[in-house]
Amino acid sequence: MFSSDRLPILQAYAASLATAGVVRGLIGPREVPRLWERHLLNCGALAALLPQDASVADVGSGAGLPGLVLAIARPDLTVTLIEPLLRRTTYLQEVVDDLTLPNVTVIRGRAEALHGKERFDVVTSRAVAPLERLLTWSMPLVAADGALVALKGSGIADEIAEAGAVLRKFGCAEPEVLPVGEGLIPEPTLAVRVRWADPASASRVLKVESASGPRKANGAAQRKQRRR
Repeated sequence: MFSSDRLPILQAYAASLATAGVVRGLIGPREVPRLWERHLLNCGALAALLPQDASVADVGSGAGLPGLVLAIARPDLTVTLIEPLLRRTTYLQEVVDDLTLPNVTVIRGRAEALHGKERFDVVTSRAVAPLERLLTWSMPLVAADGALVALKGSGIADEIAEAGAVLRKFGCAEPEVLPVGEGLIPEPTLAVRVRWADPASASRVLKVESASGPRKANGAAQRKQRRR
């Protein structure tokens, strides 16, 4: 899962999460004893589902899970961490600089602000939102031959059922539920992978978002910033 030359980098990141991450409210103190088995290892196991040399957007990165772990495990990936909160992006950028991760870019903002501007081979997330909302934020960022790949729990079947209307609206293929980390980690989990039903679906959604989405997202962001 992690090569011998990447493991020290992951250990440094784990140490940061257990110290600065707790102090700055990015991870709960109760999570520190199970940081490896519950957080780092299952995020690392997700790397097996990503194609070689893929461009990856991690939506709602928070403390960097799974985006930073994927970037550490797979230096062939180009990872963009998307996070709206300043205190979190400040931390993420500090970690990227401290660990010297040239394959990572940190963007402060919401995923919607990139609609119509950027497309990625894979869009990831973990514990961000139910699938129904996640599709709305993420699918406009997915390239025509790409996929949304999100870590989920045992309730994923219900989430898929509730997201039926949005899946049809965007023209998505039937979601795949995939085991993550079986036989490799103490606490295996699940991932849901959503692809486009056909490339034309991606093109149609991206054209609509390009025409209307970014202006609305940016306007909302500007109004929120002024209120602050």
